Amino acid sequence: MENFNKPILFLVFNRPDETRRVFETIRRARPKQLFVAADGPRADRENEFESCREVREIINNIDWDCELKTFFRDQNLGCGLAVSGAITWFFEHVEQGIILEDDCLPNESFFTFCSELLTRYESNEKVMHISGNNFQNGLWRGDGSYYFSQFAHIWGWATWKRAWVQYDLDLKKFPDFRKKKIISKIIKDKKQAKFWLNIFEAGFIKSVDTWDYAWSFAFFSNNGYAILPNRNLVSNIGFGINATHTVEKDIKLEKLEIFKLDELIHPSELKINKEADKYTFENLFSKCYPPDEQFFRKIKSIIKNKLRALKKVSLS
Repeated sequence: MENFNKPILFLVFNRPDETRRVFETIRRARPKQLFVAADGPRADRENEFESCREVREIINNIDWDCELKTFFRDQNLGCGLAVSGAITWFFEHVEQGIILEDDCLPNESFFTFCSELLTRYESNEKVMHISGNNFQNGLWRGDGSYYFSQFAHIWGWATWKRAWVQYDLDLKKFPDFRKKKIISKIIKDKKQAKFWLNIFEAGFIKSVDTWDYAWSFAFFSNNGYAILPNRNLVSNIGFGINATHTVEKDIKLEKLEIFKLDELIHPSELKINKEADKYTFENLFSKCYPPDEQFFRKIKSIIKNKLRALKKVSLS
């Protein structure tokens, strides 16, 4: 069996059982290059040092010809810095690749799906993201095996160094983005525009320790396109008390069925499928992440103070 020729970044932390399951799918793919990054254990969590150690030892089960690089942190940096730093480290070594977290279980066809599309769109700067996720509940969109979206789902995905260089965890361009009301030029639906502006505001003040708000901002601010498959290729198996963010059980999202994509048919148009995106927003984002007006009013107050401070610094 030939080795898979696209680099894979495997992001792990403290969940041995989930990590073993995802590692097994990587082992069957036999990547020529495997990068493994792990955040350090949290000092206030009992037994986390041991679970992190157990997770890191799983890669000792590599039994194929493979160039392995590891990035294991001694101290815990949290989801925002640890994950974004690991992806930046990955793209210091490669020009394109696949990113899998320890709770994202792919169908084996996910790897070939990403591989072919990484090559096909490597020079098309409009396309910034390839996802293995589909939340259309069986609805087929367009005339290909995948469609284009404004939403960059991250439960198993791939991208290029040329896209990741747009990433900034601090969202330094957000004040100008907000002032010029750029979101309304990208998304015409006012409800959706408000939702994403709230997300970016939360990322700007770091009210949530996460890396993906900043990736969505980079994606939107560069008017990027994401590729989404017409069948779901990756399932999140990490819902529960050991998760960082997906702590609460969610019947709709937990352990979504995954499918094999037998044939890759390219769509006839490189165009955002607005109907599919509307469906995703109404059936996923608006229900799974309901807006808390009191919370966002607090965010806006913090942002005003932060912008005033930045203005004083620039004037001094």
